Amino acid sequence: MDFAQLIIIAILVEAIWENLKMVYDKKKVNFNMIGSLCLSIMICSLARINVFEIVGIILTFPVVGYIMTGIIVSRGANFVNDLFSKLKGE
Repeated sequence: MDFAQLIIIAILVEAIWENLKMVYDKKKVNFNMIGSLCLSIMICSLARINVFEIVGIILTFPVVGYIMTGIIVSRGANFVNDLFSKLKGE
């Protein structure tokens, strides 16, 4: 693993954590976020979309990559676009 991949992992982990924090906010469960997460994870798993593979990081268990990609995708197109801009260094 090179330094760029380490930075990419850090960016992806932060994005995943920020998404998961939105499930429970201000002592309330956000059912809209849970629905978005479930749908996104299901679609990414069925389509085998793995953002880690896209950026050249191979995970031991690909299903974990599908789940984490689904978590990222659940935030929507603007968030994903901003994330990939960060990853490209723009």
